[in-house]
Amino acid sequence: MITRRLSFILLLAVSSLRAETASRISSTLQPFVDDKVLAGAVTMVVDKDKVLDACAVGYADVAAKKPMPQNAMFWIASMSKPITATAFMMLVDEGKVSLEDPVEKYLPEFKGQMVVAEKDGGHVLLKKPRHPITVRNVLSHTSGLPFKSPVENPTLDMLPLRTAVYSYAALPLDFEPDTKYQYSNAGINTAARIIEVITGMSYEDFMQQRLFDPLGMKDTTFWPSEAQEKRIALSYKPSKDKTDIEAVPVGQLHYPLHERIRQPMPAGGLYSTAADVATFCQMLLNGGQLHGRRYISEAALKQLQTRQTAEGLNAYSLGYSLNGTTFGHGGAHATNMTIDYGKGIAMIFMVQHTGGWRKDEGKNIGASFLKAATARFGQ
Repeated sequence: MITRRLSFILLLAVSSLRAETASRISSTLQPFVDDKVLAGAVTMVVDKDKVLDACAVGYADVAAKKPMPQNAMFWIASMSKPITATAFMMLVDEGKVSLEDPVEKYLPEFKGQMVVAEKDGGHVLLKKPRHPITVRNVLSHTSGLPFKSPVENPTLDMLPLRTAVYSYAALPLDFEPDTKYQYSNAGINTAARIIEVITGMSYEDFMQQRLFDPLGMKDTTFWPSEAQEKRIALSYKPSKDKTDIEAVPVGQLHYPLHERIRQPMPAGGLYSTAADVATFCQMLLNGGQLHGRRYISEAALKQLQTRQTAEGLNAYSLGYSLNGTTFGHGGAHATNMTIDYGKGIAMIFMVQHTGGWRKDEGKNIGASFLKAATARFGQ
């Protein structure tokens, strides 16, 4: 009887703590919703083994007063980059590719690519680069490839990956490899094309079979189904008069999203949920393995955490942004994942917002969440 009573008291205490925790996280974000700066958000905090907190605030559809569900789907955009880079490292682990390999070893269309030596309104002078771009270059935005090619219009998801990569190879490099940092969808997409050449599989099948299915990331996809589309949170931007926020379509993608006429975009095409991204982060927190299955080696994970760009340039590894003891990545519509090894936690911030913030304090929404989560759950 005493044991049963103690268990009941412990259960009440844990329930109370969880309610208090959820209140702390949601209370950090709710004022932004009340002030019409943010439509809504889903957040999650995990450690290596479990979910520490899951919170949903605001609306998935403001006009319809549709509350934001915990399983809402979001376009995670450039958060696709670290996921693609992580999958690529599986092939590095298997000895099928080296980070130092020239890209042209796998994609001969890059042979003879030139670099811009001089350029003005009247002429362009090209020269041979000191060395061809490498796998490491395309994964770290140091290749000289542009953000995209001129033919990737009007949206980024209509060219087959092979065609898009051919268009990158036809362009001169903007700078000597290794000398600068230039954020480049083209680089990550090129790495994904190498996956196809090495494995003989389509990029999307490789991701599904080697990463998404084994991890149980059931809502992570380039093509949300019609059922999943109903769970997608609308994206918002400030109204013209800056008094409110208004819904806006994702202009970089073709609609409807479920149609397979759309092409997978390795650098920014994924849709996902907070729970799926949290599972991916838990695998990283566990040194590259989860639930008894290893996905990447600890050595490969170390590469993903190690700065590849020179001092004075943006701190970037292979597909990941670096910030002190944390690494992760954001997306074009303000989603973010942050893995903090020092604190032993990963923090997932899922919103759909673009075009700047209606008020200056909007810039602090993500930072406010990270601060609250770290203060409460950091080891």
